[in-house]
Order: sequence, then C-alpha cells, then structure tokens
Amino acid sequence: MPELPEVETVRRGLNQLTLNQTIAGGDVLLNRTIAYPFSVDEFIHGIKDSAITTWHRRGKYLLAEFSPSAGYLGVHLRMTGQLLWLHRDEPLHKHTRVRIFFGDQQELRFVDQRTFGQMWWVPPQVAVEKVMTGLAKLAADPFSPEFTVEYLADKLKNRRRPIKTALLDQSVVAGLGNIYADEALFKCGVLPETLCTDLQLEQIQQLRQVIIEVLETSIAAGGTTFSNFLNVKGINGNYGGVAWVYNRAGEPCRVCSNVIQRIRLGGRSSHFCPQCQR
Repeated sequence: MPELPEVETVRRGLNQLTLNQTIAGGDVLLNRTIAYPFSVDEFIHGIKDSAITTWHRRGKYLLAEFSPSAGYLGVHLRMTGQLLWLHRDEPLHKHTRVRIFFGDQQELRFVDQRTFGQMWWVPPQVAVEKVMTGLAKLAADPFSPEFTVEYLADKLKNRRRPIKTALLDQSVVAGLGNIYADEALFKCGVLPETLCTDLQLEQIQQLRQVIIEVLETSIAAGGTTFSNFLNVKGINGNYGGVAWVYNRAGEPCRVCSNVIQRIRLGGRSSHFCPQCQR
C-alpha cells in the first residue's frame, strides 16, 4: 500500500501538473470506486467545470481543492491505486477505474488493480470529514507541529501491544505503514515486538526523530516501489534500493552484516536486525 512518502510524492507531482486547469468531464469505468456521491453522474457533474487550486495530503489521503468554491475531490490509493497524468490517446490500462479530462487532451487517470481505492466529491459548504469519515480518525501527521515527543508518548502510554503494531494504527501516527515502521524501528534500535509500555522516554524521543528522517529520505527518493507504485508520470520510486531492513529478509544488515530476519506480527511482515535492534 502506498504510504506517506508515496502519497506525498504523488501530491507534489499533481501540484506541478494539474493546477488551474478546468475539468472538462470524466468517465467512471468502475462504479464502486466512487465512494461519494452514490450517483456516478452526480460525481462527474460535481467536478466538471471546476479547477484545482491545490492538492493537500492528510495521512494517506489526497484532497484536491476546487475553485470557484466547488468543494473537494478526495482520493485514497489503498493497496494498488495509481494516479497518472496522461495524454487522452494513451491506451487504457485494463485496470483503469476513473478518468478525469482536462484541456489539451490531458487526463488524470486512476488505475487500481485490486479495486480497493476510492474517490469522493465533497460538495461546497460541506465539511470534508462528514463525507470522508476516515479523516476524522487520523492522528497527527509526522510533519505537523502537533507531532511532538509528548504527543507520541501520550499515544503510546498504557498500550500493551507491540510498538510495530501501534505504529501502523492511523490513530497513533497518520500516514505511517509497514515499510517505514520497520525502517524507523531499525534506525532507533528497537525490536518490533517491544511492548509500548516498555519503551523509555529517550527511546520515544529517538523514535519520533527517526520517523521524520526516514520519511524525508524516502520522499527525496520518490517513494518506494516494491510492487506497483508509480508517481504521476509513471516513474518508480527509488527508496527500496537503500532500505535498511524492509523486504531484505535473508540479506546482510547494512550496519553489522548479520542476517535480516522477518516475522509475522499482527498479520503483517516485520523485518529487523537481531543484532542492531534490542
């Protein structure tokens, strides 16, 4: 699933390519991709003749702000979603779900193999959280002023569950997922099975810092492509080539040369170095 760095990479690309261009129309090829409104025709009518003034990111959600006062377009890529900026004559990928048409024969194409991705049109004067209800449950973004040591310590206190599992909870840290939780835990030397209640304040302080550092490093590399992530121009992310532990089970640790291990924790794979993490 695209995580914060991948979604942020897409957001930046969309802000470079799609702004201040009037939407000429669209085509929905898979109705259930549209989470709101329930009428596909109403969705197309709602976004038509609007222009995107900017794209925002909240956790793993994307929000396109429309003008003049025409609400928002919301997107969640889920597991396999891609937003691609293409010429309208480009052959349709078989997993194309939604097409949004702009001028000069350009389009924003939503491709989604697993079909879990969603789009919303939020009408004007309607609170975004009332339509995209998942936004109301999000914790602080790692890049926000609210993401302090005190904030993270408060979120983790009294939680008798593994720190890796806690970090995947979007009500604890918004936007963090399996890849960067593994990477952050490696960089601060904490095993994924460590209970939140066993963490010292100094470890939480370091964890907060390395979460930010790992995310910044991945954004600079254009995100991670292990399966099908592409940016809006169809280019792979490069962070996977420098990952510390994620997807490197059986390979030598880049620091100590011990073998990277993988375990199942909370139904997800966790990668770690048994020497560097304690």
